[in-house]
Amino acid sequence: MELTSQIDVHLLRGCCLEAERSDLVAYQLEGWRNALNELSNPHLTAVIAEIKTGSRILRELADLSQVHRDRVPLILNPLNIILPCLSRSLRDITAHYEDRTRQKLKRWRHMYHTMTNEAGGLSLPGRFMAYNQYLSSLRDLLIRSPNFDLNMLEKLRRQIMQLREARGIPPPPIQIGPIARNDSLPYRDSDPESSRLQTFAALISLQNITDSTLGRAHLLPSPAVSDSSWMPSVSLGPHHPWGHLDIPINSKILFRRSFNDDQISLTVYRSGIDKSPYLLLRIFDQGTPWFSVRGAHELCIERDGSSLQFKRWSRTERRSKTWAVLHFMTWEELVLMHSTFLSLKARNGLTVRLGPEEYALCREHKLFQARVFDDGFKHSLIVYEDIATRGLRLHAAVWEGELRQCPVWTAFVTHQSASPTWLKRVSRHRVRLADVQLYVFCRQYRQQNQRRGAVGAFEINFVSEEAARRFEEVFYPPQGGPAAASTGV
Repeated sequence: MELTSQIDVHLLRGCCLEAERSDLVAYQLEGWRNALNELSNPHLTAVIAEIKTGSRILRELADLSQVHRDRVPLILNPLNIILPCLSRSLRDITAHYEDRTRQKLKRWRHMYHTMTNEAGGLSLPGRFMAYNQYLSSLRDLLIRSPNFDLNMLEKLRRQIMQLREARGIPPPPIQIGPIARNDSLPYRDSDPESSRLQTFAALISLQNITDSTLGRAHLLPSPAVSDSSWMPSVSLGPHHPWGHLDIPINSKILFRRSFNDDQISLTVYRSGIDKSPYLLLRIFDQGTPWFSVRGAHELCIERDGSSLQFKRWSRTERRSKTWAVLHFMTWEELVLMHSTFLSLKARNGLTVRLGPEEYALCREHKLFQARVFDDGFKHSLIVYEDIATRGLRLHAAVWEGELRQCPVWTAFVTHQSASPTWLKRVSRHRVRLADVQLYVFCRQYRQQNQRRGAVGAFEINFVSEEAARRFEEVFYPPQGGPAAASTGV
């Protein structure tokens, strides 16, 4: 292996090592906070939060580097600057934590003031915030994000170099990668297909399943014996070490999602050669990252309770085998991942067949189905109810043709639907929803064409007057009782 490749592996493994060290230190500080009854201490809480954030970014850097291997040399020198400094800070915290000559409260206060003074007055939360901003800038540089700010990176670099000097850490001995040039810096990607696919990142993020968007996310019942215990996600491989996967250059990250407290991550990217989506799983084995990759066209998906199972075909055994099992805390997350995968697979030129059983998300009950005119297209609009959580969602899919049943958008019915003004029949064929958020899976679809008025009410135009009436009755049943399910109207 060439020297540069050895350095790549060493530094990127260093990211994983410091991520694990960060997890341990955060756990130690949480123990302090509980023992001291300092749950409301803003400084201690902030330090814990920043260390946990840094752990996630470090693992994300290692994951993304697998796809953007051609750009890894750009971040080698910056990593060589921050990793020794970050490691020293984490080890110093552990040393203070293990100092038995002081009581716990005095240990915490002594550590806080000592580490603040050695940083020239920069608070301990501020120190880790600077680390995280620096690591985030490296991530933006690696993936060529338009958010990358070279001036900010340089400002943070100087701050970290000053901290290294104050702690007696010698400067990096050698230049181990190229200095960033203007032609290697991020640019605004004008590729509309890339822009569409990048939006899937928002769909899979737990941070987007919030009270403000959903009213209340629906927790899925645990398949484990104890209600407080969740089955872990698993990746069954086969797996390969870092750098041993033939991922084409110019591949683009579509989204990344972590599981099991980031012990497993899923990165979906578009190949720089065939433009098809691929799923990359990362696990850890004794602290070393291992990877497994499959094209969306090579996998089949099905729901099993709170999990999604991805299966591959084994040529040697001539049978289907489970590639991964990903567990979700909420029904909303599970739905979004399922719909995203279906859209990627159905619109992939390498896909030979997508069976109707894959489109069906089991353990959902269909309350309603009808044809609608939606942004100039003929779609199927379905109302689903999840059996486990009783959650409701609207689901639009392609009505006919090669992409029939392919998801176009989905929207979760929140507590706003309890309002008598949420749904309004504005004509024989048209219904307006006052408050609904769409998660869109099709680049051609423009939901703004269905929005009406100053508040952006979403308008549904049914092919049949009867369908409009029965849709209204799903949410506002007549006094005689709930409307029966309607399909194909």
